[in-house]
Amino acid sequence: MSIKNYYNLARHILFPICRSITGNGTRKTLKTIKNEFPQLKIHHVNSGTKVFDWKVPPEWNVRNAYILDKKGKKVIDFKKNNLHLVNYSIPVNKIVKKREVLKRIHINKKILHAIPYITSYYKRYWGFCCTYYEKKKIQENYKTNDKFKILVDSSLKKNGKLSYGELIIPGKSKQEILVSTYICHPSMANNELSGPIVAMTLIKYFLKKKINKTLRFLFIPETIGSIAFLSQNLKYLKENLIGGYNLSCIGDNRMHSCMLSKYGNTLSDHSLIEAYKKLKIKPKIYNFLNRGSDERQYNSPGIDLPIASIFRTKYGEYPEYHTSLDNFNVVSIKGLRGGFLVAKTSIEILIKKIIPKSKILCEPNMSRRKLYPTLSNNKKNQSTRNFMNFIAYSDGKNDLQTISKYIEKNYSTTKKIYKILKIKKLVE
Repeated sequence: MSIKNYYNLARHILFPICRSITGNGTRKTLKTIKNEFPQLKIHHVNSGTKVFDWKVPPEWNVRNAYILDKKGKKVIDFKKNNLHLVNYSIPVNKIVKKREVLKRIHINKKILHAIPYITSYYKRYWGFCCTYYEKKKIQENYKTNDKFKILVDSSLKKNGKLSYGELIIPGKSKQEILVSTYICHPSMANNELSGPIVAMTLIKYFLKKKINKTLRFLFIPETIGSIAFLSQNLKYLKENLIGGYNLSCIGDNRMHSCMLSKYGNTLSDHSLIEAYKKLKIKPKIYNFLNRGSDERQYNSPGIDLPIASIFRTKYGEYPEYHTSLDNFNVVSIKGLRGGFLVAKTSIEILIKKIIPKSKILCEPNMSRRKLYPTLSNNKKNQSTRNFMNFIAYSDGKNDLQTISKYIEKNYSTTKKIYKILKIKKLVE
């Protein structure tokens, strides 16, 4: 399948689904992706499970929701657009007056003809969303004492599950690159489906390649999904992950942008910048202080994984963001191809990097490996110093180019040092 095919899959099959951080919509989305890639494993985490400082919330599902006037007319109908309902609304079936109805209807005051996307995941609440003009009609066409029937046919299961998808493409080594995107927003194209489209295209591309590093792809609910995943896999990731990317809002054709990791100095950051230069793209690089997607979780204290984010136009920086106007007029095949090319090139650069890691805890005994003088004197062999300097920077975070700068040797000399230390089984 080409990016055009995944674009059509997302537009016609995935876009109408009412997704959330848990529930049937998320599982339906994952099953659709699994139909394309049978290797995808769908994992479940029980509601109530403690994941670091959080708990997995009750599973939310909704069947129907509307506001009915006294004549039986639906003034707001969830089935016409799933953004009409505040995501995670609790069950409601009651009659209320106009005043209370208006309090529970949310609008976007900047874009009057857009339905806003509103959530209330962790506080019990119910509400609806509509355009400014739809709310204005209710205000003008009904009297103060008019009553409305409110129906929210939803459920919150305490014994429910949070679901996420994982696909691993094995490489020659355990060194791993993570590609993460989310599947928790309802009918929005750039903020939601552009990431999965590009991720699926990357999977299709790299499945055909022989790679020397392992690729792990995640399709997760934003925030709570990444937190749940990290709580179960952090030790392994700490030992094997050398870099990766969070894909978000990567399908429009307005600009290229990114957010580097917390300190902006990881192999992922270097590879991404190299990719932009190779593709002759001048991106807007956002400060980490402006973070808002899963780069937050991956770069949290104690987690500290080398993950950067790749965007076209960053979330919150385009007018249609979190509204019903974030549709496939915003996302284009050309825009998706541009995002895919940046992600693919960055991953390819990262895959090719040689990233030494010392196999010995603390300083190794070099003399018994005949790499250090056995008699002590004030004169240290320069080659010995080079070996020791190389090992000092072989912490699994630096590639050969970076190490060559640190030890003040050219790349050719640095590579020779690496080969000797590898033969001596001091680095891997």
